[in-house]
Amino acid sequence: MKKPEPSGPEPLGDILARLFAARGFGRKQDRLRLERAFEASIDEEYKAHARPLNIRRGVLEIEVRSAVLMQELAQFHKRKLLESLRKNLQGITLNDLRFKAGVW
Repeated sequence: MKKPEPSGPEPLGDILARLFAARGFGRKQDRLRLERAFEASIDEEYKAHARPLNIRRGVLEIEVRSAVLMQELAQFHKRKLLESLRKNLQGITLNDLRFKAGVW
């Protein structure tokens, strides 16, 4: 048999945390943080041609407008970009970058 929940005021922090989770504010803030870190990390010449998609299991997926640019980023700029992103996204585990061609 379950014990009844204690009655009384609930901490405001708990209420706000549930509200933010229900409304998706945490995800929006995470997305904004990722986009800002990406903008600060990638070279100016590539900003209009690449965008971050999401982070899954420590791998950031980046969509790139062309296969040629995708190969250039993956072969020549990946290590520098990864190091810069790690610096700009402190507190988030980032192990690798995965590039994929896309159109937007």
